[in-house]
Formats: sequence, C-alpha cells, structure tokens
Amino acid sequence: MGHRGDPYRFRENTLDSLASALRRGADAVEIDVRLTRDGVPLLLHDGTLKRLWEHDRPLLTLSAAEVDGLTAGRVPTLADALAATEGHRVMIDLPGTPEVRAARRIVDVVREAGAQDRVYYCAGAEAMLAIRAADPDAEIALTWTTLAPPRPVLLDAVRPRWLNYRFPLVDRALAERVHADGYLVSVWTPDTGRAMRRLIAAGVDSITTNRVDVLCALRERAQDRP
Repeated sequence: MGHRGDPYRFRENTLDSLASALRRGADAVEIDVRLTRDGVPLLLHDGTLKRLWEHDRPLLTLSAAEVDGLTAGRVPTLADALAATEGHRVMIDLPGTPEVRAARRIVDVVREAGAQDRVYYCAGAEAMLAIRAADPDAEIALTWTTLAPPRPVLLDAVRPRWLNYRFPLVDRALAERVHADGYLVSVWTPDTGRAMRRLIAAGVDSITTNRVDVLCALRERAQDRP
C-alpha cells in the first residue's frame, strides 16, 4: 500500500503521487481525507495548508474553491481521487476524527463513485465508530497503537476487518494472535527493506509504506524464489 501515494517522488496526497504508486506496483493506496468549510472531502493529512502548500490556513475555514485557488488546483477532492484510482483498492484515513455528519459525507462520496467494494477506512476508535454509524457495511481497519488488544466491547461496536498497527509493535506472536481472533493485520509505515522483510516473515497481510519501490522489489524477489 502506497502511503499517501508515492511521496518520495511526488507530493503526498496528490493525483500524481497516487498514480506513481500504482504504476510502480502498489496493490492499493492510502489517502488522508478532511472536509472543507463547505463540506467537500479533500485529500489532506494536516489540519492546515502550511506544511505542504505554504499557506497557514486551517482547512475548516476554507471553501473547496478557496483551497483550489491557494494550491493551483493540486489538492484533489475525494471524488477526483476515486476516479483516478478506478479498479484499485483505496484506504481512507481520517486524521481529523470526524463527527458522524462528516463521516456520512465521506461515505456518501464513496457511494456516489460506486467505490464501496474497493474502499476501506482506517483511524482510531472514535473516527471508526463514526464511520460505522454512517455505513453499517463499511470495511474498517481499526488503527491500534498499543500491545494491549482492543476491548471486546469496542470490537463489537466497530466490527473491523483489520487491525492496523504501528509497525514496530508487530511480531509473529502478535500477528498470530490477531489472526486467531479472526482479523487481518495491517502495519504502517516501515520504509527500510530490513523492516519490511521482518514484517513479511511475521505474516502481516498488508504493509503501508512511503517506499513502494522497495516493497515491490522485495515481493518480486520472493516470488522468483523456487
């Protein structure tokens, strides 16, 4: 999975970055989605435009048209990103912990694009509860940042398909425990071959990385072995 696309080659969360990750062999891309003041889901990890676009303006104070003008049209809408990645899996990360109303708007855009079967969502418990409320059928990767397992009451409420871990936490024992509990294991964000090889050996199901080229090369070498 390309983390925000292929950010070492193109600016993260842009259409160029997503296209590059898929062109270089990624099975899927991860994107960050936030809403503008007028309720348009755009691809942006931060709460402001400062880091990537040099405008210290909170996204929630800007309309989609204003963002378009400030960034020369380079911040894509979620609808644009789904159209550009047609036929590929997309993980939508929700870094801003949306309310149910905002989650519903994001889910609606996915439905309008006919992308429900290839989109899944990731974030912490509060955001995923909002997504579950907005879409009873959504595929969810619950982001988890401790070795202690999620409480059963939370798992029952969120109903995730995946548990999504920060990669240093994951070893074979944890992966086997999660699999035994009936969930898939995804990890983020290793960028060295050594870490990737360790995670593959541990039996994880998905790796989100900024270095799609490194991960795809490892996979190709593994497939070439007798």
